[in-house]
Amino acid sequence: MERVNMSAVSEFILVGLSDAPDVRFLLFVLFLLIYLATLAGNITIFAAISTDTRLHNPMYFFLCNLSFLDILCPTITVPKMLEALLFENKVISFTGCMLQLFFLIDVIGTEIFLLAVMAYDRYVAICHPLQYMNIVTMKMSAYLAIGTWIAGFLNSLLHTSFIFTLFFCDSNKVDQYYCDIPPVLALSCSPTYTRELVILTVAGILGSSAFLVTLISYVYILLTILCMNSAESRHKAFFTCGSHLTVVCLFYVTTICTYVRTSFSYSPNRDRIISMLYGIFTPLLNPLIYSLRNKEVKCTLRRMTSQVRTALTRQKHLSQSLSSSGDQATG
Repeated sequence: MERVNMSAVSEFILVGLSDAPDVRFLLFVLFLLIYLATLAGNITIFAAISTDTRLHNPMYFFLCNLSFLDILCPTITVPKMLEALLFENKVISFTGCMLQLFFLIDVIGTEIFLLAVMAYDRYVAICHPLQYMNIVTMKMSAYLAIGTWIAGFLNSLLHTSFIFTLFFCDSNKVDQYYCDIPPVLALSCSPTYTRELVILTVAGILGSSAFLVTLISYVYILLTILCMNSAESRHKAFFTCGSHLTVVCLFYVTTICTYVRTSFSYSPNRDRIISMLYGIFTPLLNPLIYSLRNKEVKCTLRRMTSQVRTALTRQKHLSQSLSSSGDQATG
C-alpha cells in the first residue's frame, strides 16, 4: 500500500529572492511597507463598512469578504519572505510548506468564487433593480459567502493532497519566495503528469464555471446599460460596476498566467513577477480601487477621519486643561 507521505525531504529551501545584502535590505523595506499599507487599506475598508449601518447591504458585505481575503493572501507568504530577506532564513519545513500552499490555494479559490458572486450581485442590481431587495437578501448573501469559503477549502484540500503525496527525494530548493504548485511540482521525483491533469481538470471546471458566471453577468450588464435611455443612468451604472470589473481583470489575468499550464512550462523568473502581482500588489490596489471609485465608501472614510480628528483634538484639549490645572495647584 502506498504511504500518504513517501517524501525523503523534511524541509524546503526558498531561493526565489536575491542574496546580495544591500538588495535584500531594500527589498525587505519595500515589501514591509507594501504589506503594512495593504493591511492598513483593507482593515480601513473593513472597519468603514462594519461601522456604517448605511453600508450594511449585500454589495458591501461581499466587499468585506474580499478585503478579508486581501488581508489573508499576503499574510500567508510575505512574513516568511521578510524573514528570509532580513535573517537569511530561507528554510521552511515540509509541513510548513504544505500549509502555506494549502492556505494560499484556499484564498485564491475562494476569491475566484467570491468575484463570481459579486458579479451576479451587480447583474441583479442593474438588470433587475426593482426585484434586487427580494432576490439578493442578506440571508442569501451569507449563504453565498459561506459557499465560496467552503468551495475554496475543498478545492485547496484536493490540490494539496495530490501534490504532497508525491515523492520528493533529490532537490529541496523551491525556486520561488513561497511554496506554490508549479515550483513544488517541479521538485517531485514521482511522475506528475496524471496528477497535473486531474488538478488542471478540476481547477479548469471550477475556475471556468466561476469565470462564465462573471462573464455572462457582465454581458447582460453591458447590454442593459446600452439600452438605457439616459446618459446619466448609463454613467452611473458603469461607475457602479467599474471597481469590481477592474479587480476581476487584475485577478484573472495574473492567476491564469500562473496556474493554467503544466510544470514543464514553468519559468521561475516570469512566475516570480506574476505571483508578486496577484499575491502582493493586487491586495494593495483593491482597497484603493474601491475607495477612490466609490462615493459611499469615500464619504464613510471622510466621516471616520473627521471623527478621529475630533477625538484627538478633544484629547489634546483635555490634556492641556489637566496640565494647566496641575500647574495652578502646584503654584
